[in-house]
Amino acid sequence: MSENNIIESGILDVDINKKMRSSYLDYSMSVIVARALPDVRDGLKPVHRRILYGMQGLNLASNGPYRKSARLVGDVMGKYHPHGDSSIYEATVRLAQDFNTRYTLVDGQGNFGNIDGDGAAAMRYTEVRMTKLAEEMLRDINKETVDFVPNFDENEKEPTILPARFPNLLVNGSSGIAVGMATNMAPHNMNESIDGIIAYIDNDEISISELNQIIKGPDFPTGAQIMGTEGIKEAYETGRGKITVRAVAEIKSFKNNREKIVITELPYQVNKSALIMKIAELAKNKDIDGISNITDASNRKGINIIVELKRDANAEVVLNKLYKNTQMQTTFGIINLALVNGRPEILNLKQIIRYYVDHQVEVVTRRTKFDLDKAEKRAHIVEGLFIALDNIDRIIKIVRGSKDDKEAKEKFYEEFKLTEEQSQAILDMRIRRLTGLERDRLEAEYEKLQADIKWFKEILENNDVLMNLIKEELLEIKEKYGDLRRTVISHARTDIEIEDIIKKEDVVITLTQFGYIKRMSEGTYKPQKRGGRGVSSGNMRDKDFVKELFVTSTHDMILFFTSLGNVFKLKAYEIPEDSRTSRGTAIINLLDLDEDERVTSIIPVKEYDPDLNFLMVTEKGLIKRTPFKDYKNIRKSGIIAIKLNEGDKLIDVHLTKDDEDVILVTKKGLSIRFNEEQVRKSGRNSMGVKSMDLDKDDIVVSSDLVVDDKYLLVISENGYGKLTEIDKYRPQNRGGKGLLTYKITNKTGDVASAAVVEKEDDVMIIANSGIIIRILTEDISVQGRNTSGVKLMNLTDAKVVAVANYIGD
Repeated sequence: MSENNIIESGILDVDINKKMRSSYLDYSMSVIVARALPDVRDGLKPVHRRILYGMQGLNLASNGPYRKSARLVGDVMGKYHPHGDSSIYEATVRLAQDFNTRYTLVDGQGNFGNIDGDGAAAMRYTEVRMTKLAEEMLRDINKETVDFVPNFDENEKEPTILPARFPNLLVNGSSGIAVGMATNMAPHNMNESIDGIIAYIDNDEISISELNQIIKGPDFPTGAQIMGTEGIKEAYETGRGKITVRAVAEIKSFKNNREKIVITELPYQVNKSALIMKIAELAKNKDIDGISNITDASNRKGINIIVELKRDANAEVVLNKLYKNTQMQTTFGIINLALVNGRPEILNLKQIIRYYVDHQVEVVTRRTKFDLDKAEKRAHIVEGLFIALDNIDRIIKIVRGSKDDKEAKEKFYEEFKLTEEQSQAILDMRIRRLTGLERDRLEAEYEKLQADIKWFKEILENNDVLMNLIKEELLEIKEKYGDLRRTVISHARTDIEIEDIIKKEDVVITLTQFGYIKRMSEGTYKPQKRGGRGVSSGNMRDKDFVKELFVTSTHDMILFFTSLGNVFKLKAYEIPEDSRTSRGTAIINLLDLDEDERVTSIIPVKEYDPDLNFLMVTEKGLIKRTPFKDYKNIRKSGIIAIKLNEGDKLIDVHLTKDDEDVILVTKKGLSIRFNEEQVRKSGRNSMGVKSMDLDKDDIVVSSDLVVDDKYLLVISENGYGKLTEIDKYRPQNRGGKGLLTYKITNKTGDVASAAVVEKEDDVMIIANSGIIIRILTEDISVQGRNTSGVKLMNLTDAKVVAVANYIGD
């Protein structure tokens, strides 16, 4: 399209891709440079810089009266920052919050929010002024130490940078999200930061690791503790790193032999109220067991959250779970991104210090030049005044004889060679000051001016003098505003495993038909003679009974195989501990089970072994062998262990080593033994193969691995049982009818359960009434396969439902 056509039609034909690219680039650079990122020299974003400069313009000095925040916001928005009042006020509020800003730059009066996440009051209610430290950011700004540029409407001038008499970027840090990049710089201690800068000034070849010996690490306004130093070292070396910040908590004794966890410091930027709500939620859902009450006793003196524990709770375990599951432990990702000469750069610690020192060199140099020029001009004036005093009568005569100032200045020049500035100073001086006393004052002033001029020239000509001056001024700041470190840096590792503080001991784990699980001390059950009444395993709900019992170590991993063919994983210590008479915890609070899903098999595992297999048996006689490695990555929501036919369910799972025999026992007293090699290996999501030929009214009730010289214990529903030598069961081919293993009568009832045991074992016999009896196997009769055994457990209106081999001793 020709230029004439464009003018006539008012339409400009452009390439949309190029236009969008250039427009987005302009927008990105505007956000990066003018809004989101701090300058490496003063550590401020434009809005913060304008707020501080605006406060100076309103004379909001630290020793002056407060003014309404709305007045400041309006002034800053109208003169320098036309981006909305809320952004200006929010930035002002943050500079006043001592839990967000390590060294506050705004002194606020009124409600400026709190660590609970409550916002500040409206700007019309709050008042502000500068802190003394903020004045150090602006000190000497009127001595041409920094450049000024026109504001957005070119009616005002604003500084491009502030003199920043202390390393604000280091001590207060910064955070911001730009386009395609973000910054997250941690705050540091003033004393350490200034000491590090002085060390750099003394030796600009200093290494980052040497600087790290002085600047230990971030120092957050809320204190807390940093766990480990690797993240700090990485951030200082590369400009990026992750540090773990942990709340400060102490375990204290409490009334009635109980303990409580007292939290006194929180990680940086953690909302206290949200943290307390999260702890309460975890306690309510039993994700963290052992918490009885939470109290927030915090006040103006500091944080004080009290977590009261139950009497039998392990305080160390609860505290460790709080660290792992709440914001009592957080990760602070350091990104040292700042503007260097208007360009964003990732900076290491030494670069941050170097750019700040370079800025101070420029500020002090420009200030010194300003002071030198002012001193030289004044000395020139004083020299003229000396001439006037030496010729006072002639000076007065010339002034009286001149028709105007111009003529007097010309005569001054002709007779005394006085310059325009000197002549004007003489004309401005009152006659009464031209006395001998005035000469004494001028001589003293002139002497001081000459000393100042010499000093200023020395600063400008000698770099060592310049650097020493910068050091002295930094030390002055340190003396006035330095404080002790708040954040403790610990060299301890953060991934403390709960096993480290859990005593390794055998425990009994039980699971009821209605899905209540608990962990008890191994000593809860004492061996009893056969025929005993047993002890109660807990206060069962109506018709509930214990259906699974296992002995394992607190450090073992427990795999839960369910009726629907899924598998879940927990550590034994993660199962809540309860007394023998308690009901336990609903397993649905620990595992992500479906409504109609029940745990049918529990296997303790010390560690993953790629040479092992899982051998699974279903109620309808299917059997499957799958390598252990296929179950290594078990998610919290569980994974598929076996694919089942409709109406079938998984009843048993065993760990095998490729060469073991398995024996299955049915409800009608049949059994079959065969080698696992007859079951080909298949994947997790497979169904398995036929184990034995079952009658329609028969189901598999138990299965176990065969061990030579051991016995098969068979228990009937009515409490009768016997031992039979395992070699009485010859190996057969998979899929057959099997052999008779138990003689069923009306007195015995159907077979309830079976297990492979040896004479030195103890066994647990469980009835559906909730009664459990522990019996020494040496007290059980050894009989042939086609027998009914002897009475092992006295039952009244109850049935035996399971037997478990006790392996704790």
